[in-house]
Amino acid sequence: MSKTKLNQKMKKIKQIAVLVILSGLVLTGIQSCSKYPDGQMINLKSRTERVANNWKVDNYKVNDVDYTSLVTDYTELFTKEGNYSYQWSLFSGTGTWEFQNKDTEILITGINNQSNTTLFILKLEEKEFWYYYMDGTDKKEFHMIQQ
Repeated sequence: MSKTKLNQKMKKIKQIAVLVILSGLVLTGIQSCSKYPDGQMINLKSRTERVANNWKVDNYKVNDVDYTSLVTDYTELFTKEGNYSYQWSLFSGTGTWEFQNKDTEILITGINNQSNTTLFILKLEEKEFWYYYMDGTDKKEFHMIQQ
């Protein structure tokens, strides 16, 4: 093999190596863009638009034990204006909501039959909203879906 062909081949290998390294860096950067642990990388809707929805429970756990069957009719409503309400069988309550801690949490301030609660967001998408809150030492995790 001539020296010129060898140099061309080495140059091509270097270009491929640089491309592979840059691709890896871009993918790593994109993965770190997600604000929430289980959230998607990029979303065109604002966080407020994604939260503002009528949600129903899809999965409910207390300390990683599934209790979904007990709350199948539980729903929550978040509005763009910051109003919050829940409905569960004969129980209901209202409050207001707002993002806090760089939009990684939602503070619900109770008004009627609702205590002040901090929701720790795990996933926030257009049709899925996962969060947990602490009730004493109990971790209560909700996986909500669009109603």
